[in-house]
Amino acid sequence: MTDYTKENKQIAELFAIEGEVQDVRPYGEGHINQTLLVTTDKKRYIMQKMNTKVFTDPDSLMRNICGVTEHLRARGVETLEVIPTKEGQPFYKGEACYRMYAFIENTITYQTVSDAKVFFNSGKSFGEFQNYLAEFDASKLTETIARFHDTPKRFADFKAALEKDSFNRRKDCEKEVQFVLDRADTYSKAVEGLQSGKLPLRVTHNDTKLNNILMDAETGEARAVIDLDTIMPGSMLYDFGDSIRFGASTAAEDEPDLSKVNFDINLFKAYAEGYCGAVKESITEEEKKLMPYGAYLMTMECGMRFLSDYLSGDTYFATKYAGHNLVRARTQFKLASQMQERFEEMSAIVYAACEK
Repeated sequence: MTDYTKENKQIAELFAIEGEVQDVRPYGEGHINQTLLVTTDKKRYIMQKMNTKVFTDPDSLMRNICGVTEHLRARGVETLEVIPTKEGQPFYKGEACYRMYAFIENTITYQTVSDAKVFFNSGKSFGEFQNYLAEFDASKLTETIARFHDTPKRFADFKAALEKDSFNRRKDCEKEVQFVLDRADTYSKAVEGLQSGKLPLRVTHNDTKLNNILMDAETGEARAVIDLDTIMPGSMLYDFGDSIRFGASTAAEDEPDLSKVNFDINLFKAYAEGYCGAVKESITEEEKKLMPYGAYLMTMECGMRFLSDYLSGDTYFATKYAGHNLVRARTQFKLASQMQERFEEMSAIVYAACEK
């Protein structure tokens, strides 16, 4: 047994798991936390070494997760099961922080949108997740990453990076810079809506990628929403918008050939029908009106974050080559531009989906 396996086996044995630990090995494709599959002679578990540089308040983070999963379970919804330590704590806090979940068997995840049906099921799952939590008091949740979707703050950060231009890169992206500056008056609707009460404060997932849904391995139906680290108070627009940003594009997030990058209205329709069909009993009129804007907003926010990081020397997002973040920004800006052109069509799809 290697020291790596032995150390992790010892940590796993601190939790209230069933059986004797037989094996511990790396699992999955996550980039933030270190994820391990723990196998005993009776069951399987997921153990994660939590990234406390990204999530600096693990106590509040786990309090968020426990509160939300307990709420869901009380309503008969399949969700993550937090396995406490043998001392009854929700996670182990030593030199590093570890948590344990029961492994949800007979499930698969999709890394990309393979067809409209898969995207519809994704929308339905995240919509149902939102609907089940509509009665949960979102103000009880802690912001695990402060001002995560405060787009005006992201825009202020972008302008600061632009003014500093520490690596003399503005000259290489003047077109993209102007694209962001020209839309300065479009970034505040969600934040202002939450502040004024026009938009209800909701429990939001904030990382609504397809691979954060466990699908049944046999039926392909969604079973559980996972990766709850970014559960926070926010707007429904954020979760809907980020899914569209990620899933309704015809190309990868870092596709250098922009001719391949397009906003797919049919995929938007599939997701909207799944999501809005699920939340139609709890969605407000203001939210319906702003759903297409939410897709645009999350796409612009992501693009300006990529561009800010490029201007600042690529210090946040991992890059594989020079200019990688600029390539990413360009894909987002093309999608955002096409979304703006199709707002009326997108709006009609949302309203129709809410009426079905």
